[in-house]
Amino acid sequence: MDILKYILVFLHILGAAAIVGGWFATFKKPTVLPVQLYGAIAQLVTGLALVGIAGATHDPLNYYKIGVKLLIAIVVLVPAVIGYRKAVSGADVSTGLAHAVGGMALINIAVATLWQ
Repeated sequence: MDILKYILVFLHILGAAAIVGGWFATFKKPTVLPVQLYGAIAQLVTGLALVGIAGATHDPLNYYKIGVKLLIAIVVLVPAVIGYRKAVSGADVSTGLAHAVGGMALINIAVATLWQ
């Protein structure tokens, strides 16, 4: 079970890197890249899987932190989907929408690392 947990943690961190890295790469001309959408999906799926594994192995869980991180993950995913669909259709992605994806992902990383 530990190897699965470590693989999921790796994919979870990789998803965060994809979101924030795509945000930094397009900071001057904000848009939502496909890698950011895939990263947001990976963050949500792997995060839920990690919580499931922790619950199944009776690890102590901080449900308040999990709830906050889940809410932020959804707040990252929704503008990522909207921005990606706009970018694919050729419409302009608003600056606020593009920065919401990266900024909220950065906040989610801060919650994960600073909240003990």
